[in-house]
Amino acid sequence: MSDRVGEAASGPHAARAAEAASAVEVASWCRALASGESLGSIAVDSDAGLIDRLRVLEELKAAACAAQARVAAALDASVRAAHARAGLPAEKQGMGVGAQVALARRESPARGGRILGFAKALTKEMPCTLKALSDGQISEWRATLLVRETACLSVADRRLVDQEIAGDPAGLDGLGDARLIARIRKITYRIDQAALVRRAAKAEADRFVSCRPAPDTMTYLTGLLPVAQGVAVYAALSRVADSLRARGDSRGRGQIMADTMVERITGQAKAEHVPVEVQLVMTDRTLLAGDREPAYLAGYGVVPAPWARDLVRKGVRRRARETGKPGESSPGFGLRRLYTAPSSGELLAMDSRARFVPASLARLITARDQTCRTPWCDAAIRHQDHIRPHRDDGPTEANNIQGLCEACNHAKEAPGWKATVVHPDRRRGHRKAPPPSPSTTHVASASHAVDTTTPTGHRYRSTAPPLPGTAARESSSATPGIIY
Repeated sequence: MSDRVGEAASGPHAARAAEAASAVEVASWCRALASGESLGSIAVDSDAGLIDRLRVLEELKAAACAAQARVAAALDASVRAAHARAGLPAEKQGMGVGAQVALARRESPARGGRILGFAKALTKEMPCTLKALSDGQISEWRATLLVRETACLSVADRRLVDQEIAGDPAGLDGLGDARLIARIRKITYRIDQAALVRRAAKAEADRFVSCRPAPDTMTYLTGLLPVAQGVAVYAALSRVADSLRARGDSRGRGQIMADTMVERITGQAKAEHVPVEVQLVMTDRTLLAGDREPAYLAGYGVVPAPWARDLVRKGVRRRARETGKPGESSPGFGLRRLYTAPSSGELLAMDSRARFVPASLARLITARDQTCRTPWCDAAIRHQDHIRPHRDDGPTEANNIQGLCEACNHAKEAPGWKATVVHPDRRRGHRKAPPPSPSTTHVASASHAVDTTTPTGHRYRSTAPPLPGTAARESSSATPGIIY
């Protein structure tokens, strides 16, 4: 590590150096940390010296987090002032700032909103916590706990807790997260008894259900519920499991509870009777010729070819049982062919004069984009967005539509945002493209690509993920993909 970086990364000095430095200077520190000189000095350092390095780098990280919070809050204030001067109503001022923060930090827009909220609370309402973070005396996570656990208080009361807890950072040494939260809540309840009631009401309003991938083609279905409801749901599933086990059911208790939950929520007679309209995308070779090309399951991700074929077989067998005619369809069952261009793997376009995206085109876009197209956002697609707005004569066709989550679509409508489709020649290398600028994130791919430019002029490229079968083509004609 160079002397300059070493001096910067020493306790309270780290904050002042990081916040006073320009972006170019900070970038030079990053290069110095990864330089051969720095790596060589690590290799020959003593164990005690390595521990000292770990501590000083942790303090530098904390100082950088504090600097990021100040920068994010300053950006929000600047944008809000500009929006106010432009005559935007108060409820629209600051729209899109969280998304800009997320893109700059390579985070999802949802995470960007939380980062911005944390930054504003930290810089405006919790000076002691901000100072402790700036001096490297607490971590960003500890600062987050202080902000989160005091969110239900008034600004004045929040500052009292801030002073009592973070005013003496040495008093936080050795405290685990649970003990820190307990100390904050004890003071909170002493200051404002009604805060507990407000906190409970806010928590109940934040109830939700989420679905995220788990290993081995499993998934986590999570529900955040009020305690009485959550306990009641679990107790009901437990009673069913205990009853069936007592009557000789060979499944494990957890298996019965999981199957019962699926049956009661979906109304299916059996948990394994999954509705076939689940947007399973695979090549014709995977479905019909035993190819090993993986498939894609909307809402989950890549799945193995044998598993995808097995799901299809189960659906066909169930259809035969329900109809008595294996060749006929049952509700919710069907195959749709989507043809992809042989050279690029892009889904062929569909055109429409409609203002709103037709259902068939929406299915095409969902199959192509899979999740929200904003970089670093994995949220489910909720809106079919015109890249060139319809009000500016943007056509309702596949090349001008991208799938976005609700938050990203709203952020894109803020003043100063612009999205453009990248010309095929530029993304496929047929024409020499200009060299990348430091403010541009590039993703090399031949798929449908969109450049999003933020109000500050920073540009981010979003590229549709490759569909199954696009890596290796066996024919010069359009290649069919199948949605099951």
